[in-house]
Amino acid sequence: MEEILLIGNPNTGKTTLFNNLTKSNEHIGNWHGVTVEEKRKKFKIDDNDYELVDLPGIYSLTALSFEEQVAVDYIFNNLDKLVINICDINNLQRNLYLTLQLLELGVNTILAINTMGNKKFYNEIDLDKLQKELGINAIIINADNKKDIENLKKLIKNQGKKEKNNKILPYLNIFLNFEDFNKIKNNLLIKEINLSNFIAIKVLEKDESLIKKYNINYEISDKYINKIAKIRYDYINVISKSFIVRKKSTAYGESKLDKIFLNRFLALPMFLLIMEIIFYLTFFSIGAFLSAFLGDFIQNILGAKLIDLISSICNIPWVIGLFENGIVAGLGSILSFLPQVVLLFLFLSILEDSGYLARIAFSFEDIFKKVGLSGKSVYTLLMGFGCSATACLTARNMEDKNSKIKTAMLTPYMSCSAKLPIYAVLGGAFFGASNVFVVFFLYLLGVFVAIILSMILEKTVLKSKNQSFILEFPPYRIPKIKRIFNIISDNLKQFIIRIGSVIFSMNIIVWLLGSFSFCFAYVPTDGGMSMLESLGRFLSPIFIPLGFGNWGARSALLAGLVAKEIIVSSIAIFNGINSSDVSINEQIQASIINPNSSVFFTQSSVLSYLVFCLFYMPCIATMSVLNKEIGIKWALISIIIEFVLAYFISFIVYNIYNLCLTYGFGFILIFVICIAIVLFSIIFVVRHLKSKDKCKFCGYKCKK
Repeated sequence: MEEILLIGNPNTGKTTLFNNLTKSNEHIGNWHGVTVEEKRKKFKIDDNDYELVDLPGIYSLTALSFEEQVAVDYIFNNLDKLVINICDINNLQRNLYLTLQLLELGVNTILAINTMGNKKFYNEIDLDKLQKELGINAIIINADNKKDIENLKKLIKNQGKKEKNNKILPYLNIFLNFEDFNKIKNNLLIKEINLSNFIAIKVLEKDESLIKKYNINYEISDKYINKIAKIRYDYINVISKSFIVRKKSTAYGESKLDKIFLNRFLALPMFLLIMEIIFYLTFFSIGAFLSAFLGDFIQNILGAKLIDLISSICNIPWVIGLFENGIVAGLGSILSFLPQVVLLFLFLSILEDSGYLARIAFSFEDIFKKVGLSGKSVYTLLMGFGCSATACLTARNMEDKNSKIKTAMLTPYMSCSAKLPIYAVLGGAFFGASNVFVVFFLYLLGVFVAIILSMILEKTVLKSKNQSFILEFPPYRIPKIKRIFNIISDNLKQFIIRIGSVIFSMNIIVWLLGSFSFCFAYVPTDGGMSMLESLGRFLSPIFIPLGFGNWGARSALLAGLVAKEIIVSSIAIFNGINSSDVSINEQIQASIINPNSSVFFTQSSVLSYLVFCLFYMPCIATMSVLNKEIGIKWALISIIIEFVLAYFISFIVYNIYNLCLTYGFGFILIFVICIAIVLFSIIFVVRHLKSKDKCKFCGYKCKK
């Protein structure tokens, strides 16, 4: 089986081509770091078997981050493999820099120029002149077009195991004549000419990974670094005049919309407004209607028939209770939120595929730099709104170790999709239509606390180094229906698998612990205290200051460590929610208002509980990923910080909200402003007294 490497700059359609060649469904995005490790899949061309290896996007063969190092190492270890180098037709001049380096290595290369599905190109390519100039086979394709994919397959088959490319690029003689070139090359124990020449050139560029790998101690001047890059780009500029015709004068990706979305004053308010609209559509409006419809179907059609069937076969109380409370009520409360989870992923994918999120990353770069992060962190944190465990994996694309640790630690502070049912059910019971603002507040609170924590870590134990942040602005475009459908189906599949495995199993365990005592007596029939109630009452003193001292609320938090969705289904089990004409979620909402229920709240305590659920430790899967990515030490520190912050912030929220209910919001606002004025005055006076270099007249540092 022949292995083929797929190599290219980020945002050139590499993953799209991989999906269509191998009929896969990998995540696609216009981000640097979407692919953080090689992905491989088998495919056929006629009767021949191939394996395509999708490597992380790179701009050159000098690695600047973890995922780039993965790609570069793989290329150096597989120089005999066929390479498909994909480029964007509208950014061809920049993309060709990597192509030249592959040719310098003498790699067997096919150049695939992707039109990205655009009907109007910025560049027009003379393919014959390009192939003649570079000495390689090239093809213009739309990575989403089946006919173009078939044409590429024919080219792959014909190319086969061709001999390595031995064309001597004209500018190579300049590199070979550098005064230090031969001295470095003589220290290399490599017989292969192309490889030894290339490594010597990379050492002149001070490629640290290769210098370390080949143990080169030669003193190298800095004068070569920029000179080598300039020689390559000069060559690209010269030859491109013969085969590239520029059809548009404006820069690729440039748009008049950027005057709004990248405006220094409008960018953040516009982003907040867009997210508020998304939350409204997800939690209310469309999302609420679809969730109610699905919940009614599960409960009154599937659930009711299942309970009737079980009752007719076996009339044992605990068996009926298992199916009615543990399975139908437990899983039904989670499954009914499937439309809302799908909608959230849908809206986020539309924002990403439209080119908007890339601009948000750029807008937040300056803010993130001040707290020790970079624009790369934006993608990881935004992915945290979907799944914290998956998002933590993308933190590995940070070239700075401390930034990687901070970004991974901050990811759980983003409200993942698993918390949606908690916000919708519990918040909806007490805040009604205003719950959309409560949810928006929770999302913003998570981001705000993450930024403050990053600032503290930056000033103390995890100071970051300056990081490179390269980001391309794709043009604004209408997201493709096929891609959106793939995203929805993929997340739907993952959600159902999660419910059918982890959540189903945990619901049964929660029902068992909440329905039987330590003497194994069935509590609803025989009375007594269940195992979870006993444990919950033992932990009672810890959580009373936060407002939720009832045992069921605390026990649900313990179950939520496995998966946050289980908190809602656990409450349904503890409060004895069963199949009836009223929807399961409406029954839950009615029960948590009733002080006689095992789980009940007040308006202030439910807000405290929601804040605690936001912060109090991620699920086991995320903790496992944190351990793998940043080590057990920082994973444990992260978990401890999350619990302490959850407790502290919930305590503040609970007490402030109670004060607002007692004295009114206006009174509390004025009180907080007065405290802020006093603190500001104290800080100002202290700084004034400590300052030595100040004007004796005004107290400020000035030239007067």
